[in-house]
Amino acid sequence: MRWTVALAALLASAPAMAEQAQEANFRLTAHPVGWVALALFVLAYLAVIFEERLHIAKSKPVMLAAALIWGMIAWATGEPGAAASPAAIAFESMFLEYAEIFFFLVVAMTYVTAMGERNVFEALRDALIRRGFGYRSLFWITGLIAFFLSPVLDNLTTALVMSAVVLAVAGGNRRFIALAMINLVVAANAGGAWSAFGDITTLMVWQAGKSGFFDFFRLFAPSLVNWLLPAILMAFALPKGQPDCGAGTSQLKPGAIGICLSFALTIAITVVGRQWLGMPAAYGMLTGLAFLNLVATRIDRNQRSYALAQGEEPQTYSIFRIIANAEWDTLLFFYGVFACVGGLAALGYLELASHHLYGNLGFTLANAIMGVASAVVDNIPIMFAVLKMNPPMDEAQWLLITLTAGVGGSLLSVGSAAGVALMGASRGQYTFMSHLRWSWAIALGYVASIALHLWLAAHVFHG
Repeated sequence: MRWTVALAALLASAPAMAEQAQEANFRLTAHPVGWVALALFVLAYLAVIFEERLHIAKSKPVMLAAALIWGMIAWATGEPGAAASPAAIAFESMFLEYAEIFFFLVVAMTYVTAMGERNVFEALRDALIRRGFGYRSLFWITGLIAFFLSPVLDNLTTALVMSAVVLAVAGGNRRFIALAMINLVVAANAGGAWSAFGDITTLMVWQAGKSGFFDFFRLFAPSLVNWLLPAILMAFALPKGQPDCGAGTSQLKPGAIGICLSFALTIAITVVGRQWLGMPAAYGMLTGLAFLNLVATRIDRNQRSYALAQGEEPQTYSIFRIIANAEWDTLLFFYGVFACVGGLAALGYLELASHHLYGNLGFTLANAIMGVASAVVDNIPIMFAVLKMNPPMDEAQWLLITLTAGVGGSLLSVGSAAGVALMGASRGQYTFMSHLRWSWAIALGYVASIALHLWLAAHVFHG
């Protein structure tokens, strides 16, 4: 109840806080507090990069850094006797931004997990296995599915689902697995760039009102080129022949179709609510969670009835159990990133960076550089930093940074969550070095996608 009341109060005061927080810049970049805060963020992010070696969850260092940064800001800017300090107002505005993303992701993760539990993705994998495709056909089919599935499921989930397909049908051919995995990373990241649902960065741009839902479709052609160009070049190195693999036997569990249909309805309500009702995306997603609960109730009832008829002990089916299995480390990592970058913005670092980067280099070059930087630093802090800088760009340039931040991570295997996840899933058959050998081809696709977007923006969308 306390959390409910607190959240209600936060939402009620959001407009006033947001208006004040937009002007929150304490200009402490030359102050010891600013130096310490910047050092804390760098150290925390180094801990994230070396997560596997340090054996520490990535959420822990960034959450600790966020707490220390905002604590120092409050201490340095505190006003004795004030009802609400400037630091508190800035923090609450940042937290509201995170809360909207958080509830969106919780529902999306719950739907994906529920579909996986009902064997939706296993059935897709087995359907491909039964058809006996050759290596070249599988390369193109899995890449194409990843490109069109990513805008709905998100790039990480899509890459993991399709990697299971690749590993199942590859017949142990390491050369095919490495090339197919690279193809999946590029296709999933490119596919996620042309949909508001495809990546956290596109969701952030949509939530910030920098681009409408249907405007992201303008990135379809550049995203397609970003995937197709390196895929065509890699296709020449594919092994010939057909893998030797057994037939799949997975079948959809009862309720699978209902969950998929309710997910489609949830997306439709989210889009309508955001575009025509002016409601946050979290509104539509939480409405969809209610639909999912109704479907889950029916599954649970049928499951119990069947178990009793068979004389077995009934097994309950609960959406809340699925929610409990969500990627909480990832969700809390997002909070740490939001809070750290928001703190650096309040200290004045992002205004300084915006002046030197966007002011001196121009929007196009700066956005291209930020995309390359996302191959080293995760695209989420990159995009959140750009949104906090808020350079005076037109919609074409906001779409450009959406594109570059989304696909720039494909340049390195560690540049995106999809690449990192597939390195783990492949168990040494897809590595940093195998990806690096094709980075030149991926870079050609990156440059070509930027050029095509700029040409379309100048000659098609703006006449």
